Amino acid sequence: MTGVARPIEQLPASVEEFLSWMASERGRSVNTLVAYRRDLASYWAWLAAHATTLERVGREELDAFVQERRATGAAPSSVARQLAAVRMLHRFLAEEGLRADNPAADVEGVRVPAGIPHPLSEAEVEQLLSAVAGNDPASLRDLALLEFLYATGARISEACGLGLGDLDRANRLVRLFGKGSKERIVPFGRTAAAAMDEWLAAGREHLEPVRWARRGDQDAVFLNTRGARLSRQAAWAVVRKYGDRVGLGDRLSPHVLRHSCATHLLDHGADLRIVQEMLGHASISTTQVYTKVSQERLWQVYLQAHPRAEQR
Repeated sequence: MTGVARPIEQLPASVEEFLSWMASERGRSVNTLVAYRRDLASYWAWLAAHATTLERVGREELDAFVQERRATGAAPSSVARQLAAVRMLHRFLAEEGLRADNPAADVEGVRVPAGIPHPLSEAEVEQLLSAVAGNDPASLRDLALLEFLYATGARISEACGLGLGDLDRANRLVRLFGKGSKERIVPFGRTAAAAMDEWLAAGREHLEPVRWARRGDQDAVFLNTRGARLSRQAAWAVVRKYGDRVGLGDRLSPHVLRHSCATHLLDHGADLRIVQEMLGHASISTTQVYTKVSQERLWQVYLQAHPRAEQR
């Protein structure tokens, strides 16, 4: 049974209350809240199209919602993310007394195949970083950004949100704010420190505007050529620019540099718990995927190098 779909912008007050609660009580980031809003707007439109409401929807209808999302060809990760938002919403409604039961409590989850990171080799990282040439402000910034991402394993959003006060250059430490505004302290090496120092001492001042356009831009570590805080999209473009220059193409993204940092740390004997802390993973199981990558690389090297590896 279908009905007239309500405009997705007009979310009910209970959903708006849930989103406010996620921001204030759970500390979810702006990007996470945008994703929740988008997923719940889609769910709200689906409820309207099936002539039901948040107060009346049942378990069977929620199962149908998941099946229909799968049938559209949406990626399992997308369906799982949206279902997670729907489950949290209904749990909130039940706990706040806005509904007597939670119809989403027993809805079967969506299995997401475990993805295996595809890091760069150490030689490819060297090739990438060597591709940044020039002493102009943009080149100094680009090298500092690439060195920083690889040295710290930071997410691109964390690098773009970095403030000057977050850097302890004397001790080569940086304060990063990850998912849910969780704070962590991460070290970085001398090579990255040198690139950051050169950018901050000889490059950044040349991109500073006469008047700062937005509050917070003055504190930004990385600026664009117009003197504003470097956006995620612009930082992404910097990474791809030099990836294309050295022939890495679609293999390279900011997240691949994060993968590469973690994998190379483990390759050289770093403790798994330390890598978990560096990357800001809430669960050790998220970090453990990199141990599989390292084991596979170990086997590749062994099979290629040991004279009796392939003998029967």
